[in-house]
Amino acid sequence: MIADDHPLIVEGLTSVLARHDLTVVGSAGTPESVVDTFRRLTPDVLVLDLRFGEGGIGGLDVLSEMVRQFTDPKVVIYTQFDQDTVIREAYKRGAKAFIPKSTDPAELAQAILKVQQGETVFLPDIASRLALFSVRGDSSPLARLQPRELEVFKFMALGLTNVEIAERMDLSPKTISTTSQSIKDQLGMHRTADLTLLAVKHGLIEP
Repeated sequence: MIADDHPLIVEGLTSVLARHDLTVVGSAGTPESVVDTFRRLTPDVLVLDLRFGEGGIGGLDVLSEMVRQFTDPKVVIYTQFDQDTVIREAYKRGAKAFIPKSTDPAELAQAILKVQQGETVFLPDIASRLALFSVRGDSSPLARLQPRELEVFKFMALGLTNVEIAERMDLSPKTISTTSQSIKDQLGMHRTADLTLLAVKHGLIEP
């Protein structure tokens, strides 16, 4: 099963994978429909893009929901968005493989087959990058902020006021004010422009 909001990608992947004796049983074009479609189709492997919907990496949230609702789902991340922090986060959340869209389709097909057989796949380049990333340490918001803080951070980076964020998250402005100040202190940044640049750098919002 393919989860991607670009019909041409779904069509192209379906054609390419068929040449490697892999059948696409269906697709989902929105993050909200992935879990239900997966439950209905019961595919062996889900190929999941990270870019979904508006204003963020919805695919990571979908991945977390898949792991919560299904026992050891076999999920292959297939995306053009391949920054080190996101690769590590995807594996932490339960992905069995991370394949950049620049990868040869034959390698994607091989990864899908290996994941279907129960393996966790690390392409050589991905493995090297994760190793270097581990040595350098992680100062990204993904690593330093709690889930709710991360959500507030993304809204802050988009330029929303505390009141607007409070309305979006159904929380009190005072709670958001306290949380936003904590986020700024943790990241050592207090200008919205700096927060926006940091969020773009780590792929948390669109540039």
